Amino acid sequence: MSTRAGGVLAATCISTLVVNANTSAVSILLPAISEDTGMSVTDLQWAVTGYSLVGAAVIVTSGSLGDVFGRKRVFQLGLLLFVVSCVIIALAQSGGMVIAGRVIQGAAGATILACGLSLLSVANDGEEQLRAVSLWGAAAAVGAAAGPLLGGLLVDFTGWQGLFWIDAVVAVVCMVLTFLTVGESRDPDRPRSIDYAGTVLIAATLTPLIFAFTKSGDWGWLSAATLGCFAVSIAAGYAFIVVEGRVAVPLLDLALLRNRVLVGSTIAILIGAGTINGLMYLLSLYFQDPATLNFSPLEAGLATLPATIGLVVVAPLVPKLAAKFGGRQTIGVGFLLTTIGFVIVGFTDADWKYMAFLLPLVLIAVGMGLSNGPASSAATAAVPQSQVGGASGVSNMARYVGAAVATALAATIYGTVIANRTADGAAQADALAAGLAGAAWLMAIFSFLGVLMALVMKRHRPPAGTLDDAAASAAAALHTLPTSATAGVGTGR
Repeated sequence: MSTRAGGVLAATCISTLVVNANTSAVSILLPAISEDTGMSVTDLQWAVTGYSLVGAAVIVTSGSLGDVFGRKRVFQLGLLLFVVSCVIIALAQSGGMVIAGRVIQGAAGATILACGLSLLSVANDGEEQLRAVSLWGAAAAVGAAAGPLLGGLLVDFTGWQGLFWIDAVVAVVCMVLTFLTVGESRDPDRPRSIDYAGTVLIAATLTPLIFAFTKSGDWGWLSAATLGCFAVSIAAGYAFIVVEGRVAVPLLDLALLRNRVLVGSTIAILIGAGTINGLMYLLSLYFQDPATLNFSPLEAGLATLPATIGLVVVAPLVPKLAAKFGGRQTIGVGFLLTTIGFVIVGFTDADWKYMAFLLPLVLIAVGMGLSNGPASSAATAAVPQSQVGGASGVSNMARYVGAAVATALAATIYGTVIANRTADGAAQADALAAGLAGAAWLMAIFSFLGVLMALVMKRHRPPAGTLDDAAASAAAALHTLPTSATAGVGTGR
C-alpha cells in the first residue's frame, strides 16, 4: 500500500473508530450528565434520538455532497463539525446544550462515515480496496464495542466531559492527517443536483413522530397535540414521496422499494438497529439507578460488554453459516434468539441481580450477530451493480431511523410505566423493574416481526464466507459494506 493510501486508511479508520465509540458511549454517560445539568434522563434521551434523527437525514446527502463538491472537503467539514460538537457538549452547562451538541454531532458523524468510506474506496483498487474497506469495517465495529467501557472508565477519572475532549483532539489529528495525505476526488459523471428537499423532509417526518412518542405519556395518546404531531409526520412523509418521484437525483430511489429482498433486509436492519440501541439506552439507566443495581458508570460499561463485544465476536462467523444454511434462515434464527432474550428481560423483577441479565444479553448479542450480517449482505446482493450505492444508502438510513424511533419508544414506555407504578404506590425498585420489563416486551414484539419478515423474504445470493465478508458482517450493525455476494465484487480472500 502506498504512503498516500496508507494515510487515507489511517485517517478514515481512526475517525470511524472515534465516531462509533462516541456514539455507543453516550447512553452510559446520561445519568452523570443528568446529575450535572439537572435535566432528567427522560428528556436527555433526545441526546440519543436527536443524533440518530439528524444522521438519518444526512447520511445519504453527505455522500452526495462529497461526490459533487469534493470528498476530502466534505470529510474535513464533517471532522470540523465533530470537533465543534464535542467542544459544545464538553462545555455545556445545561441539558439543552448537550442535546444541541449531539444534534450537530449526528450530522458530523454521518458525514464522516459516508465520505470516509468513499475516500477509502477511490484511494485503492481491487484486492487492496477490499482489504481497506474491511479494515474500516473492523475499526467501526471495535469502536462501537469499546465505547460503553471507555465512557464508563472516563467518567470515573475525568468526568463525563473527558470523552468529548479526547474525541475532539483525535478528530483534529485526523483533520491534519487528512490534509497531509488525502487527495481530493469527485464523481465527474454525477449530476450536480442535490436533494436538499428530501433531507429536510426526512427530518420533518421523524421529528414530530419522535416528539409524539416522547410526550405521549404527558399529553395522552389521543390528545390533540399527539395526533397533531402524527398528522404533521404523515404529511411530511407523503411530501417526501412526492418530491422523491420528481427530483433528478433523489435521496431515495422509489423504484428500489419494488425489490422484495431489499425491502425485507432494510426492515431487518431497521429492527436490529432499533432494538440494540433501545436496549443499550434502557440498561445504561437501569444498571446505574441507585434503587436497582447501583452500578458506577464503569461497572455499567463492563456489564453491557456481553451485548456489544458478543455481537462483534459472533458476526464474523455468520457469513459461512449464511452460505451453508441460507441468508433468510440465518436472519430468522437470529431474530428468534433476540426475541427470546427480550422475552426473558420482560420478566425482570426488582430482586434480579446482574447474573440474571447475563443469559438474555448473550442471546440478544448472538441473535443480533446472526441477523445483522446476512441482512446487510442481502441489501446489496439483491440489486444490480448500478443500484448497489442506492441500496446501501437505504439500509444505512434505516439504521438511523430504527435507532431514533425505537429509543424514543423505549424511553416513553420506560418512563410512563415507572410514573404509573409510582403513582400507584409501588416501591421505586419495583417501578423501575416494571418499566424495563414493559419496554423489553415491545422490543420482543419488534424482534418477532423480524422472524416473520425473514419467512416472507425471497431467496438471494449468500456471501461466500471470505475474510472480507467476516469484516463486513462485524460492521453490519453500523454500516452496510459490500460482500462477495454484491454485484461486481469478487469472492476475495
